[in-house]
Amino acid sequence: MKKVVDIIGRSKIWLTISGTLVALSLILLLIWGLNLGIDFTGGSLLEVSFMEQRPQMQEISDAIKELNLGGEVTVQPTEDTGFIIRFHSIEEGVHQQIVDKLKEKFDADGNNVRQERFESIGASIGQELKSKAFSAMILVLLAIVAYIAWAFRKVSYPVKSWKYGVVAIVTLFHDVIITVGIFVVLGKFLDVEVGLTFVAALLTILGYSVNDTIVVFDRIRENISRLTGTNFPEIVNRSINETISRSINTSFTTMLVLLAIFFFGGVTIKYFVLALICGIFFGTYSSIFVASPLLVLWEKFSKK
Repeated sequence: MKKVVDIIGRSKIWLTISGTLVALSLILLLIWGLNLGIDFTGGSLLEVSFMEQRPQMQEISDAIKELNLGGEVTVQPTEDTGFIIRFHSIEEGVHQQIVDKLKEKFDADGNNVRQERFESIGASIGQELKSKAFSAMILVLLAIVAYIAWAFRKVSYPVKSWKYGVVAIVTLFHDVIITVGIFVVLGKFLDVEVGLTFVAALLTILGYSVNDTIVVFDRIRENISRLTGTNFPEIVNRSINETISRSINTSFTTMLVLLAIFFFGGVTIKYFVLALICGIFFGTYSSIFVASPLLVLWEKFSKK
């Protein structure tokens, strides 16, 4: 007979770990905040790479200053061959002047400088995108609560159906906040910016994580009707043990693909993939060690 691991019996450990990570993430978010990219702040971004020899960062800054663009100009190295240059929002004509100036200074033979990407977003559009991103997150969360409450509408004992939805939202909040906290640290120390791709990653995490959580909840629902006379914590613990292999194996295979993309994919999607890796890891953890223990804790509190 397969050994049953007492996950619910150690729920204080799991919940303490999660609570500490969430609290730390929120504190760092309030103190440092996210390093918002031009998608949200507005401005222009030019990424260039050098095929043969990369100049010094100060040389790039001096070359651009000759154009008198006005406003703050920042130059950030990328990998071993390129730079990301940020400045206020500019027109296409000015963009071409910058590229021509870089080629004039650092591309005598015509094979050294290559433009990788150019993005330009106005400040008002950036604020609108930020507002729409927040609205999208709220709508997704509300839709998830409504769906879970409907899917578990026939489950009323010992936990009401709507409570499954609330617990699912709490675990999603856990996954997203910890991922955000990691990117707060990356933004502070490695100057990693977050933009619309980061929001897309968070929305993907919500979908993946809630799927994992519903698998466990669905097994709890089945076992409630099948294991009559068994107390609720034991039912939940058995349900977790019956689904834990499936959750871990699914996440592991997904992680293998994401890790391959992270290490061998392009720079432009590197941090999008990293956000998915963090979210899926903590999403798997929360579906096993957070969501179900919270259900048991709520059921015990309701009895009292």
